[in-house]
Amino acid sequence: MEENTQKKSGFVTLVGRPNVGKSTLMNHLIGQKIAITSNKPQTTRNRIQTVYTDERGQIIFLDTPGIHKAKNKLGEYMVNVAEHTLKEVDLVLWLVEPSTFIGAGERHIAEQLSGVKTPVILVINKIDQVKKQEEILTFIDAYKDICPFAEIVPLSALKDRNTDLLLELIFKYLPYGPQFYDEDTVTDQPMRQIAAELIREKALRLLDDEIPHGIAVTIEKMKERKGGIMDIEASIICEKESHKGIIIGKGGGMLKKIGTEARREIEQMLEMRVNLQLWVKVRREWRDSELYMKNYGYDAKDV
Repeated sequence: MEENTQKKSGFVTLVGRPNVGKSTLMNHLIGQKIAITSNKPQTTRNRIQTVYTDERGQIIFLDTPGIHKAKNKLGEYMVNVAEHTLKEVDLVLWLVEPSTFIGAGERHIAEQLSGVKTPVILVINKIDQVKKQEEILTFIDAYKDICPFAEIVPLSALKDRNTDLLLELIFKYLPYGPQFYDEDTVTDQPMRQIAAELIREKALRLLDDEIPHGIAVTIEKMKERKGGIMDIEASIICEKESHKGIIIGKGGGMLKKIGTEARREIEQMLEMRVNLQLWVKVRREWRDSELYMKNYGYDAKDV
């Protein structure tokens, strides 16, 4: 317990107009660790984007919807959610592009941020595009008075410049406390389990009583590629050759139907496009084999 209290843990939200490099920054901060999407425990409509854990503690990055401008009732509602989020988190990162021009969108965000007590770090991204480095001082000068910033950090997410400094500053403003998530939460494991469960659920529902509960699903591959598409390769495991034929269906029709329905739900969960490939494998009497059971994510005592 003592070790936990020496670590820091908290919620950080990223705000900024589209294309300022939020995703790029996130990818560089997280490295190869897979982003997870899940509900934040104990509160509102915030979505966890990613969880970063190192020896200093844990940062949970949240998405803040609709901070920009409200055009209708839904927009107003989203802005209210955003304002609530800004008050709930421990730290706000506001990403901007390197410019001395501050447009209406930026001024609106500044207005929102000025109304909260949460510390705000201004992140001036894309400094690799600045020809003369002394120009960076003019950008800092343009922004420094529109909001009471805790820190101002010029960086390049793309070139990985100053990202270590940003992490250092994030931890500086986070409270000490226990971690909200296990360290393995930053891996893709929870997502794999949920994806496997969704495929299994669709298979059982579509197959009715034709196949007894003797099917399992394993995820062989789950990897994001450029362009925001998640490639998933999964196997449906059954006990008999006759079952395999039923699962595949006439002309592959049943397997295609299972895949389509599962893909739709996985896409909703991940909030990105999914390329799902399904295979069917026969493992005779897998439910009687402890080795197979563990391999397919089942604990013998639960079945």
